[in-house]
Amino acid sequence: MDIITVSYYAFVCGVLGLAGPRLGKPPVRLIIGAIVGVLAASLLPSVRGMLGL
Repeated sequence: MDIITVSYYAFVCGVLGLAGPRLGKPPVRLIIGAIVGVLAASLLPSVRGMLGL
C-alpha cells in the first residue's frame, strides 16, 4: 500500500473511532463501520483524482 491509501484509511477509521461509542451497540457499530469502509473504498479513486495522484 502506498502512503495515500494508508493515510486515507487512517483518517476514515479515526473519524469513525471518535464517533463509535455514540453509535449504539456493537452490532450497529459493526454495520456502520462496514458501510463506511465500503464508501471509503469506493471514494478513494475520486480522492486520488482530485489530488492529482
